[in-house]
Amino acid sequence: MASPALLMRVVASAYSVAEKAATIVRNVMATGDLGIVEKTGANDLQTKADRLVQMSICASLARKFPKVTIIGEEELPSDEVSEELIEDGHCEEILKKACPAQYSGIKEEELVIWVDPLDGTKEYTEGLLDHVTVLIGIAYGGKAIAGVINQPYYNYEVLNALICSKAAGANAVLGRTIWGVLGLGAFGFQLTEAPAGKHIIVTTRSHSSTLVNDCISALNPDSVIRVGGAGNKIIQLIEGKASAYVFASPGCKKWDTCAPEAILHAVGGKITDMHGNAFHYNKEVKHMNSAGVLATLRNYDYYASRIPNTVKQSLVP
Repeated sequence: MASPALLMRVVASAYSVAEKAATIVRNVMATGDLGIVEKTGANDLQTKADRLVQMSICASLARKFPKVTIIGEEELPSDEVSEELIEDGHCEEILKKACPAQYSGIKEEELVIWVDPLDGTKEYTEGLLDHVTVLIGIAYGGKAIAGVINQPYYNYEVLNALICSKAAGANAVLGRTIWGVLGLGAFGFQLTEAPAGKHIIVTTRSHSSTLVNDCISALNPDSVIRVGGAGNKIIQLIEGKASAYVFASPGCKKWDTCAPEAILHAVGGKITDMHGNAFHYNKEVKHMNSAGVLATLRNYDYYASRIPNTVKQSLVP
């Protein structure tokens, strides 16, 4: 049998690397010492988990795929990374799947990996643990083509309830990993569409503004869900809890959107800025998604056509 294509090997490794990252995230929380540092202000935080996870992900992937460009959110000194942070495993199931033909000839130096070691850091520091994700996005030709999203605390409320009631939760496991490749599909969750005819908007919890709220009001939603983390918001779309992710503000960066975009696009959804422009993920691109985010699993045009011009004029790509 031919050896698996590079893309599938990268995704299979990223899967295991993301699982290792989740363990680090949980371990740091369990020590009670988060090592919080303010980067640009009280809403832009970094913890010991952000730092250790980024070192783990970047060093683990760079060791296996030395010619791939890896861009992480945190600016960290390039110190030697201790061996206990290195993950050299891979997910065998992913290697069994055929690589989409259009990606079968990709070379290492053509890939860019965008890493958000802990998406939803503010929520992590506040104990809103189900908002937290680890994001590893893989881009080729400036396009997000594959992604891995790990939720370190998926099921934690269920497990807490079981522990409190001393019930046996045989099927409840803490954490999960979702992955996808364009042209292949997305896995690790149950794809569900939002209720038909309902307009449920998911948006930011901690980065709100008049513009963000005016834009949402103009869409006349039935309800609004405010949660942390871009990865978490895309999961709300693909699991049918929300019909559109609307964020009329700069603030989101390429490492926030690359992995979620690949997974959303792999199941037929769409994500753009507020003007309808696609995001580009080549290594030279600016990191900020300065014209906001609009994403849906279905009915993108319904929402895009209702974004007020005043909002668009306020957000320069």
